[in-house]
Amino acid sequence: MVESWERGEYFITTDRLRLNVALIHKFLSTETYWAVGRSVAVVKRSLDNSLCFGIYRETEQVGFARVVTDFATFAWLADVFVVPEHRGRGLAKWLMAVILAHPELQGFRRWVLATKDAHSLYAQFGFIPLHRPERWMERPDPNMQESPDYWKPNAEK
Repeated sequence: MVESWERGEYFITTDRLRLNVALIHKFLSTETYWAVGRSVAVVKRSLDNSLCFGIYRETEQVGFARVVTDFATFAWLADVFVVPEHRGRGLAKWLMAVILAHPELQGFRRWVLATKDAHSLYAQFGFIPLHRPERWMERPDPNMQESPDYWKPNAEK
């Protein structure tokens, strides 16, 4: 079911038909530290397998986030961004509030996300450092196109 929310000249929607895949791909693959070099095919596949939220001003997409979930117990918040020209207007906070209030995203045992520099934003919405990081593991792809220090233990991320 497509949902939409309005605030002033902006609106957020889960309407997949409005997603500007070219903008999302360009921003993620060139402007972020976590998705540098991500291919269009991978971006499209990630959109197809996530609940996506776009922020728009009229027909222009100005922000994005997606949630990877089983819709029952777990959600991973990913690829959150607002384009620079529209930052400083509370759009990221509004986007977070909309996502966390979405009726299909309620009652989960756990939400997770990864961030290098937005801890204070997410803390406002109840996100905390991993409660038991010793229980979490990951299997990184050694061919990732991230900075050389990304996978080094204790490297500044």
